[in-house]
Amino acid sequence: MKTAILTVGTEILFGQIVNTNAAWLSQELQNMGFDVMYHYSVGDNPKRLEELIHHAFKDCDMILTTGGLGPTQDDLTKETIAKAMGDVIIQHPKCLDDLMNNYKRAGREMTENNLKQANMPSTAEPLPNDQGTAPGFWLEKDGKIIISMPGPPREMTRMFNLQVKPRLEKLQDSVIYYRLIRTFGIGESKMETVLLPLIDGQTDPTIATYAKEGECSLRIASKRATKEEAEAAVGKMLADVMDIIGENVYSIDNEDLIDVVGRILLEKNITISSAESCTGGLFAGKLTDIPGISKVFERGFVTYSNKAKIEELGVKEETLDKYGAVSPETAVEMAEGLKKNTGSDLCISVTGIAGPDGGTEEKPVGLAYIGIVFDGKTHVYKSLYRNVNRKWNRNYTLLNMLYHVYSLIK
Repeated sequence: MKTAILTVGTEILFGQIVNTNAAWLSQELQNMGFDVMYHYSVGDNPKRLEELIHHAFKDCDMILTTGGLGPTQDDLTKETIAKAMGDVIIQHPKCLDDLMNNYKRAGREMTENNLKQANMPSTAEPLPNDQGTAPGFWLEKDGKIIISMPGPPREMTRMFNLQVKPRLEKLQDSVIYYRLIRTFGIGESKMETVLLPLIDGQTDPTIATYAKEGECSLRIASKRATKEEAEAAVGKMLADVMDIIGENVYSIDNEDLIDVVGRILLEKNITISSAESCTGGLFAGKLTDIPGISKVFERGFVTYSNKAKIEELGVKEETLDKYGAVSPETAVEMAEGLKKNTGSDLCISVTGIAGPDGGTEEKPVGLAYIGIVFDGKTHVYKSLYRNVNRKWNRNYTLLNMLYHVYSLIK
């Protein structure tokens, strides 16, 4: 069933709020096998809203709207939908009772304009709202369905799950199942190139690549009659993908790299300490976002100056004089000094040039060196990508740190 999502509210067009409703609804509907063809956003303007409804129904069988169901004068979604569908507005007795009881239970006085929320298109089926005062509704005419829900996300998601989803399930003729694969160390264009034998001529399952800051994701999706059939098709394609780019994959369940690393550290009881220069504690900060990580994360140093590197980690002055703070030699001494001080199973260091200044032709902005001592061995890695800005450079270096830890402990 071809579907459109239509969000109502001038505040969305002004950028005063982020339209999270459309993204959430899209995911829910796609998982149920409904084809979301369009997202529309319109201000509190009845004429434009009516035009959009007619336009969307030219290509779609169903429209879900959010917003514009409240008591104020600019809440005109119900009235506009009724007009577009050739219906009229009536005061619905059950909606009126619910509204009155809602205010009575809350011990609040209801102003007269709130009576507007008890109005409904005459042929619509009201959808109760147990999180607010504005009910939604389900309206069908000539094979077309329009479902209207409130705008506040808490009210909308609750209404969808309790009222809308059970009704939609009766209309399902298929399901969509997908896996999101997360990778690092391979660009989107290269990923697509090496996967071209699988992508060319694909019908079902389908493969789509997505670029994200410093990493890439891959979605494998299948639309079948049953969830079991879809899962089997995705599983077969996933195995083929892993044969080609498995060394770059760190999650097949859409997990963030920090969560994967944290989980493995905890599962294997690998203690860890960090010494950071250019990232200024980002690594330690991300790691301590993970509940329970105190079982394995022992300590983190921010040794930003050369003096700190010498005093806290035992980096030699001659090393800094000869090779500089940003060098593989310094990164190694930082990591080995950290190991000596802490005795942690894994000790990681980083030193680099975050920018925007401080780079040279030999050592450009964005360059970093990562040192890791683990399992009796010392490793050093170079991290360098295009210089975007200070924040991006630091975050990309952080991803590199996490990926090298992951590669050693997985």
